[in-house]
Parts: sequence; structure tokens; C-alpha cells
Amino acid sequence: MKNFADRLLAAIEDKGAPVCVGLDPVWGWVPAEVRDFFEQDQCEHEPGSDEEEGCESCGDEPQARKAAAIVTYCDEVLEIVAPRVPAVKINIAFFEAHGPAGVLAYSEVVRAALERDLVVIGDVKRGDIGHTSEHYAAAHLREDPEAAEHPRPDAVTVNPYFGVDGVAPFLDAARGEGKGVFILAQTSNKSATQVQGLKLADGRTVREAVAGLIHGWACGPGLLGKGGYSAVGAVVSPTDRDSTLRLRELMPNCFFLVPGWGAQGQTGADAAACFNRDGRGAIVTSSRGVMFPWTAARGEAEAPSDWRGAIQSACDGFVRDVRSALPGRV
Repeated sequence: MKNFADRLLAAIEDKGAPVCVGLDPVWGWVPAEVRDFFEQDQCEHEPGSDEEEGCESCGDEPQARKAAAIVTYCDEVLEIVAPRVPAVKINIAFFEAHGPAGVLAYSEVVRAALERDLVVIGDVKRGDIGHTSEHYAAAHLREDPEAAEHPRPDAVTVNPYFGVDGVAPFLDAARGEGKGVFILAQTSNKSATQVQGLKLADGRTVREAVAGLIHGWACGPGLLGKGGYSAVGAVVSPTDRDSTLRLRELMPNCFFLVPGWGAQGQTGADAAACFNRDGRGAIVTSSRGVMFPWTAARGEAEAPSDWRGAIQSACDGFVRDVRSALPGRV
């Protein structure tokens, strides 16, 4: 299996845009025409009848109906963005909120994205003591030949704060199955500096110490690709330019997954600090700004009548903004 970083580089070059659309489906923001279709009964069988018992639509739980609507909407978004971007990031939390049906919906959206030849990042932020992380890695990254209808994403996000034994099972999957791992280093939430910005006795910040660990893991056996990047990357939000440039220096072989564009107020110019000098080494993500542009731009929960056109326009604007920050580089 080809190294994940090499595959990501090739996908970015093919689309000419180092960007990734995040799928964070908020039920209340899904267009009414999609919600309404799944909120009503899909057949008219008499309750308790033999016909109802054999019908997949009758008796669906509300969570199952919401999950089905979310899959439909995500599929619409994928249809629009797939020709424009190389990758998508699917946040499992927005699916898990809808119970077991939501977990299955996450798997269905992963499959739908893979079928469109997109690089798929599962934003699962897992990590625990070693034995537990082995099962997390198996659940979210390792392919299961007995469940081929539920393919795993190409990469996942991982929390590093259990140390190497919490990360190692994911590294093994990356090494053995051509998968990728993005480890949290500098996140986009406002309170992140409460931990990540703390100063250690040697003068480094916690995020710098974590970056050093990530770099060491990334350069481990069997993880570096032909393009010079590792299958092990880092989640780095450019919330502070100086700290971001320092992290770029500390992790030269790591791809940066860069959150914060759009709804969180960052631009392509802000993200530029995450790239290496050749304009490579990072991929910028936008979730709400593309998936629900009416909430990001106007603060309106209800979608406009031409919501597909709004998504396409937002995606094109996202691509242009990131490209403009890296003129002639990608």
C-alpha cells in the first residue's frame, strides 16, 4: 500500500488545492426539504399490520430518520465538493449524537467519500492507554475483511496526551496498512493555550514538547514517504503566527491538518505559516464555512432555496482564498 503522505500529496496536486472540506452535520442546519422528507412517514401501512412489520420505513426511530437525512445531505455535499477538493474530514461526534443509527451513518458517509476517490480523514480524536488504543485503532483505522461494506477512512485524528503507548497502535496501522495519523498539537479552540501554551521547566511550551514527540514518531521506521513527508502528521491551527512557525520548524516532515478557516475567523493568509517554503506540507480545512455557508456568513440556520449553489460558491471561494495565499506554489 502506498504511503499515506504520498497519496495525499498526489491528491492535492491533482486538484491543485491544498484544502479539505469538513463534514460536521448539524441537524438543525440541514435544509428543510431534506429534513422534512425523513421526518414524515414514508408509507401508509396500518400500525401493527403484517405490512408494517415487513416495511423498512414504518416504525423507524426518530434517530434513524435523522441519520438517514444526514447521510443524504452529506452525499449532496460530497457530490458538489468532490470535483473541487482532494480530501474531506468527517467528524464522528456529529454522527454519534444520533445514537447507533448515527454511527452507522458515519460509516456510510466514509464509504460514499471513498467511492468518490477523495482522501478521507476520520476526525475521531481517539487515544487512551495502550490496550484501549489498540481497539480504537482497529475500530477506526484497520480494515476488517469481514466487514468490507464498512471501509475505514484513510487517516484519523489522535490525542497524544497518553504518550507513546496511546499513539503506537495508530502508528502500527499507518505503517502496516498505508494509513495516516494526524496528532493534535495546536488546536483552534480559544482555551487551548490553557494547556498547550503552558511553559515547561526547560522553557518550551507544552505544544512544542508535543511537536518534538510527534516529529520523533513521524520519522520512525516505515513511515516516511517518497515525497519526504510522513504518514504521521499534526493538527496545527495557525492561531498564533510565531508559535505556528515554530511548530513548522519542529516538524519539517509532518503534514499539517489546519483547522479554523471560515467560521472560526481564519483565512488562507493565516494558514500560510503552516506550509513549508515550497508551498507543501499542509492541508487547510473548512467545515461549517462550506457545508453550511448560510450559518457562517449570515448567521441564519435556515438554508436558502438554492443551498446547493451556496455550497458550491462557498467551496470555490475557499479554494481561491487558500490558493491566493500561496501564489505559484501549488
